[in-house]
Amino acid sequence: MNMNHFLVEVGRGKRGSRDLTYEEAAMCAELILSQTATPVQIGAFLASARLKMESTDELKAFVDICRKYADRNYSHEGIDFAGPYDGRSNSYYASLATAFVVAAAGVKVTLHGSEPLPPKWGVTYPVLFRALGINTDTADDTRCQRAAEASGVRFIQADRYSGKLSGLRQLREEMGLRTIFNTAEKLIDYSHSPYLVFGIFHNTVFEKTAKLLTDLNYRRAMIIQGSEGSEDLHIHRPTRTYLVENGQTTLLMLDPEMYDIDSYVPDTKWTAAKQAEVTLEVLQGKGMMPFMNQVIFNAGVRLYVAEHAPSIEEGIYISKSLLESGDAWNTYQLFREHITLNPEPASVMTELQ
Repeated sequence: MNMNHFLVEVGRGKRGSRDLTYEEAAMCAELILSQTATPVQIGAFLASARLKMESTDELKAFVDICRKYADRNYSHEGIDFAGPYDGRSNSYYASLATAFVVAAAGVKVTLHGSEPLPPKWGVTYPVLFRALGINTDTADDTRCQRAAEASGVRFIQADRYSGKLSGLRQLREEMGLRTIFNTAEKLIDYSHSPYLVFGIFHNTVFEKTAKLLTDLNYRRAMIIQGSEGSEDLHIHRPTRTYLVENGQTTLLMLDPEMYDIDSYVPDTKWTAAKQAEVTLEVLQGKGMMPFMNQVIFNAGVRLYVAEHAPSIEEGIYISKSLLESGDAWNTYQLFREHITLNPEPASVMTELQ
């Protein structure tokens, strides 16, 4: 089958279009990732599939083909933080500080992201790391692995590790739309992680995403309708989540007030430099209470998801103690030391006075 066949099936309009089978979608993904299809055909398919709404079989097929071409040779089994690759514009990037708290507890963490993508064009991990004085562009495989082994935190610069998917960046930038790849790229699972926290924007995709994660055989995963579609739980109001385990799905409304850590959210203009500043303050136990609490809450829940804590309450207790003891800060310092040979001066203070 050629690309025109798939275009006809998904592009017939609201009533005429149909979902592709898994096999058809896998063939389509191959044509797109190999760029055997033309840019016009690829753009037309991605836009049509978005309007139709992708099925679970289509999503799984695209995830499987993206995994096929990605570099997944290094195993760092633990918990995968799967947040949006279009970054943050209006909220605190709690996942970065959370990663070092979780790793300090003894759970391996994988972070992954790219340079900003549409539709949000927000602050992403590479941008945030540069604001911290860490140039991940110069970190080769050896240094990334040393940082992972020393600190427990592995960072994947997706532009380098995603294989053929990286070749579609210009087309995706020109389209400016959210496509099936915005979901697939978050599930490439570079480290073969049995645990996952996965951010979504709309609650209408909870059940579809739960089926997808079950089909992808994660041991335990949590789908989170977090800040800006991320996997970061809110600290000022309840967050709707689904816990996926053994083919079963449980709805959990995680309310910070239930754990005595709810906080107001201060009005903040979020730039990369501000994100870096707040992250360093939190890791040193000197941050504003809302941001400290958000990291403690998120870390506690992730320790629970990774089966490292028997309850969210216990996970919160562990996380709070790791920030207070300086263990999370020391873990960050180990990561920073090993990820680059000569870390650049940070755009914010490396250690607050």
